[in-house]
Amino acid sequence: MPLTTAPGTLPTDIGTAILGLLLPHHRTTDHAPPTPAAFPHQLRRIADFVRAGAPIVFTLPGFPCKSPNPAKVLGHLPDQGERLSLDFLDALCARIEEIYPPGARMVLCSDGHVFGDLIGVPDEHIDAYADELRTHMARRELTRLSVFDLRDAFAAVPPATRRAHVQDRYAPTVDALRAELRSDTHTLALYRGITRFLVEDTDGWTGTRSALQRACRQRAYGVIQRSRAWGDLIAEHHPHAVRLSIHPQPIGAAKFGIRLLDTPDAWTTPWHSAALHRTDGTWTLMPRARAARLGRLVQREGRASHFEQN
Repeated sequence: MPLTTAPGTLPTDIGTAILGLLLPHHRTTDHAPPTPAAFPHQLRRIADFVRAGAPIVFTLPGFPCKSPNPAKVLGHLPDQGERLSLDFLDALCARIEEIYPPGARMVLCSDGHVFGDLIGVPDEHIDAYADELRTHMARRELTRLSVFDLRDAFAAVPPATRRAHVQDRYAPTVDALRAELRSDTHTLALYRGITRFLVEDTDGWTGTRSALQRACRQRAYGVIQRSRAWGDLIAEHHPHAVRLSIHPQPIGAAKFGIRLLDTPDAWTTPWHSAALHRTDGTWTLMPRARAARLGRLVQREGRASHFEQN
């Protein structure tokens, strides 16, 4: 589609305006207020699409599967937290289209199969979760969104074979990660955050707390390995895309962290929590057990959906 903007409008100016739409939703632990100029990597990628008059492609690894901990989530299928997040992402692409007619599309790179064995979620639950995301997109006509998962990358082979292929071809070594943890504070924070999630998500552990923490620290290396590998595979399939991240990212990083909904911290996601509809009409995310203390459970289409605050 040809670009329809005022004569003389520069691709960098359009890119700055587009990035300005993303900045209010930047997920980061930095405290300085960001400006578009602080994100040269994203500006270059967006400007490349603008010069070509093409829709901007964003890739967002995430939406893997629900946490296996029943104290955190309502079940193994997407619920109101995911529905609100998908609606938000499609609306964000629609806002981009208002200032840049070729628009934007968002590829949700569902990574549940990549590390399902490490987080204790069966592959059939991961399939059902991703399929339900697609169903919601079709039902709501969220045409700017799509889902990409390991079934798209490697068809007709078992999930374990897909995981092994990704690990063997793309993953960094554990020794390399350990060295990075010693030198990079962001990677260390990511490792600690993933370890915490693994501890919280483990259900039915019968050993000691210290043994659980040791096991989760080891598994956290595997999650980071495969997450990096998944990122490289995505880059092969979508080499020119603007890379988003569900994790907090420093200002100016090559990946742009994006916040989907109001959350109490920079790490909470819809797949680790339940949605609570506040009395003032706003939404937030929190563990199911806490949301249940604050509100009543709402069913939708025969399944638990969210909580309404009392």
